[in-house]
Amino acid sequence: MTIDGSRMYAAPRSSQDSLDGLLLVDKPSGFTSHDVVAKFRSTFRFKKVGHGGTLDPAATGLLVLLLGRGTKLSDRVMGGDKAYEGTIRLGVATNTQDADGEILEERDASQVTRDMLEAEMQRLTGDIMQTPPMVSAIKQNGVPLYKLARKGVEVERAARLIHIYDFRLLDFENPCARFSVRCTKGTYVRTLCADIGAALGCGAHLESLCRTRSGALSLSDALPLADILRMSREELRPHLISIHDVIRRGL
Repeated sequence: MTIDGSRMYAAPRSSQDSLDGLLLVDKPSGFTSHDVVAKFRSTFRFKKVGHGGTLDPAATGLLVLLLGRGTKLSDRVMGGDKAYEGTIRLGVATNTQDADGEILEERDASQVTRDMLEAEMQRLTGDIMQTPPMVSAIKQNGVPLYKLARKGVEVERAARLIHIYDFRLLDFENPCARFSVRCTKGTYVRTLCADIGAALGCGAHLESLCRTRSGALSLSDALPLADILRMSREELRPHLISIHDVIRRGL
């Protein structure tokens, strides 16, 4: 069966295209999503490799690779809700809203309490309008915003409707707070952190982030990138989620 339910003809496939489906990767920090795709493609000689949702280079966690005919599932995978765990650092605002950026301002955050943090997280739960950051892959007239940001250019961005299902404080030791968040696709978690800092009057940025779920796919089922790159193609095969399984299980 194909994705749309029609019958699929049996055609011979080359060995290069014999592995189709999804592969769940635990992405390490320091790699872009494109870096992971490029390493996988060169290591296993795949012609068609994509991914089901970008992670920032500093972020870790679940990156869904789409292999062979699995690339046709891109919209399905990217459209799923996401879940993350991360750390917000209070008192320091950066130009990228995360730890990779230049410090814009430092303020005393010692007055912030757990109750204050939880109140702001609750305020950001539900349907909210979010303005994407300048350092993002969103394009303006065909040019990614991050390229404009590197030149010191800032342009107006239209706010987007997103939904935060759950935003929870896990641990708090001022100035750092660990949190979990479940949200719709297209949510910028670093912007949530920056907005909390602005609301509390002390500034804040996202210090670390790990994606734990994408739709029904879980980080607990993912393999570390380093382990994957040491495998042979045949060793890789049992770890793939087939197109049939994706559809059957409603992933």
